[in-house]
Amino acid sequence: MSKLNKSEARVYNSMCKELRYSLETLQGIKNGVSIFGSARSKRSSEEYKVAYELGKLLGKAGYDVISGGGPGLMEAANKGALEVGAKSVGLNIILPHEQAPNDYQNLSVTFKYFAIRKVCFIKYAKAFVCCPGGFGTADEMFEALTLIQNGGVNKCPVILLGKRYWMPMYYWLESVVKKFGKIGQRDLQLIKIVDKPKQVLDILRRI
Repeated sequence: MSKLNKSEARVYNSMCKELRYSLETLQGIKNGVSIFGSARSKRSSEEYKVAYELGKLLGKAGYDVISGGGPGLMEAANKGALEVGAKSVGLNIILPHEQAPNDYQNLSVTFKYFAIRKVCFIKYAKAFVCCPGGFGTADEMFEALTLIQNGGVNKCPVILLGKRYWMPMYYWLESVVKKFGKIGQRDLQLIKIVDKPKQVLDILRRI
């Protein structure tokens, strides 16, 4: 096996350092729920209010709320958790646009590498909740589903919050992806779709 060149070695060492630091910082999380959602949602929007209520409800129930640490629905979930005295975790990422750490985190890590950040989203979560979002949210959702499907992590709920937003995607998975034999009915059953934060909590209490 050939040795890494200097550039590759720098990246490797940087990634190892970031992974070690993040694992040491987050090791106190024992009851985490990772919440994904759009950075572009406005504070005046209904989905912001729902994500805030979700963070608040989970925090009161004793869960550690983990978000991407940015604005929009990530901010809303962190804010709800922080206001009830819960652990409010932000896994921030350095981006050229959109991402700026929100003010509602009492435990925070800033990442350079998406791959290391994803490790932390997965490792410390007992469940995943996907609020409305774009490519990033979809990427995080399918990452979780793929790992659960293939046994990479223990089976845990993947909950999509907002039927109006998520049902068209579910219908596509069911009527196209499943129909063409790319997934099975058991794979579809990994997904739970609800409309209210309380329904999220009801699912978590059953695991």
